[in-house]
Amino acid sequence: MNFHLKNLPERTQKPRQHGLTMVMDKGMGHDDVKNFLSVAAPYVDIVKLGFGTACVTNNLREKIDIYTAHDIPVYFGGTLFEAFLVRGQFDDYLSVIKDYGLKYVEVSDGSITIPHAEKCGYIEKLAQHVTVLSEVGSKDAAHIIPPYKWIELMRAELEAGSAYVIAEAREAGNVGIYRGSGEVREGLVQEILTQIPSEKIIWEAPQKAQQVYFMELLGANVNLGNIAPVEVLPLEAMRVGLRGDTFFLYLDKEKGAAQ
Repeated sequence: MNFHLKNLPERTQKPRQHGLTMVMDKGMGHDDVKNFLSVAAPYVDIVKLGFGTACVTNNLREKIDIYTAHDIPVYFGGTLFEAFLVRGQFDDYLSVIKDYGLKYVEVSDGSITIPHAEKCGYIEKLAQHVTVLSEVGSKDAAHIIPPYKWIELMRAELEAGSAYVIAEAREAGNVGIYRGSGEVREGLVQEILTQIPSEKIIWEAPQKAQQVYFMELLGANVNLGNIAPVEVLPLEAMRVGLRGDTFFLYLDKEKGAAQ
């Protein structure tokens, strides 16, 4: 913080266990990454190289090194995991993770169908080597998963060794926990929270209205993912009530506590 302001919510500090901001890098150049981190590094907890972009990124090692120099872990999008898996190359995928020195991986089944027991088996195997983030939910908007199933899948994946479960929304925020319009499936979210600790869920929330919803529901230290690099500082300002959307959120709480 550059200035002292009263009545700001307390933010967790890096390395955070919750209050995470997961950024999606869809192909930034090295200079862009350096410029981005020069102003936003304190607010970036994890970076995902979106979908399969890691496979086609030139000078990939050097790019990962830039993030690593700022103590920001990088992982490859779950789509790349699925691309290896559908080709029968799980062992090759694990070798790639080790070769690039990654400390995080994403296990997902949003594009292909994997029996859930098998998916949990992959989580268990990978968790012996790295921190696992597992994604729950389909990228197919027509595939509606009932709330009890979300809870069942999330619980099983956490028990299998996932450090966090990611609630699927895609990069656009229009599937999974959202309707096609981007509107939050509030009943689904609230039912999930009756059984799964909020600190263990990373909510993909690329749209501002979605971010505001989760801040109002769970506070400044909610875990949010699929954040565009240019939105990291606006998001952090919004987390602490320094943007119009949440300007009175914490001031109102202070007033209420004083009454």
